[in-house]
Amino acid sequence: MSVASSAKLLKTVLVLDAATCLAFGVLLTLGADLLGEWFGLPSNLLLIAGVILFPCAVLMYVTGRQETPSPALVWLIIIGNVGWVIASIAILLLPAISPSLLGFGFVIVQALAVCLLAGLEYRMLTSTGKLATA
Repeated sequence: MSVASSAKLLKTVLVLDAATCLAFGVLLTLGADLLGEWFGLPSNLLLIAGVILFPCAVLMYVTGRQETPSPALVWLIIIGNVGWVIASIAILLLPAISPSLLGFGFVIVQALAVCLLAGLEYRMLTSTGKLATA
């Protein structure tokens, strides 16, 4: 895969990641109380998670709109996504939190989606040495 096609696909994935962050940020922020009841998760946890997603979405969008995405920023995004996945799994393991079956499924599905996005970003970033070290 050429550097140009890798950069183009990476930009697309970053903008998609930004859009999903924005959508989930809105969902979690505006629906924290209702989702907390459905999912058996603390509404303040959902609210804080939603608020955290807004600056992440901005970073992803800005990076995705660069002519050639900054490798340092892409690595930051990948590491942030991996951290999100680890935190999601940790939430399910905390004895103080007892999610409903729906909540458990929600946490797992969104963690898998974030893991997929991080994997795509990593693959596109490292698919050519030139882009990964630019």
